[in-house]
Amino acid sequence: MMDGQELGSKKVRKGDRVVVIAGNARGQKGTVEACLGNRVIVGGVNMHKRHIKRSQTHPQGGRIDVESPIHLSNVRACDEEGHPLKLKMRTNDQGERELVYMKDGQPVLWRSMKRSKK
Repeated sequence: MMDGQELGSKKVRKGDRVVVIAGNARGQKGTVEACLGNRVIVGGVNMHKRHIKRSQTHPQGGRIDVESPIHLSNVRACDEEGHPLKLKMRTNDQGERELVYMKDGQPVLWRSMKRSKK
């Protein structure tokens, strides 16, 4: 049991476009770069400074900007215009689960929950 959450049933996945709906980064949009349990890293959102010491890659050392993880409950999938979507799970005729959202009273397919084979 993982805090009441199954890892395979998340609505947000790597590569999805999301908008932050709560916190200091509220309203910012970006693409999910990584999923870490119940948190996600969104590119260019929730930036903070990290101090690094001298190395071959950074001969001067200094401070760099890195993204901090954001909790899943504070992000929501969005469309191309940046409007947040309310995703619902449904089962199609073949028995596969898929995520849909309503647009003008009609369900629109967001994506299938079936993972692509790598």
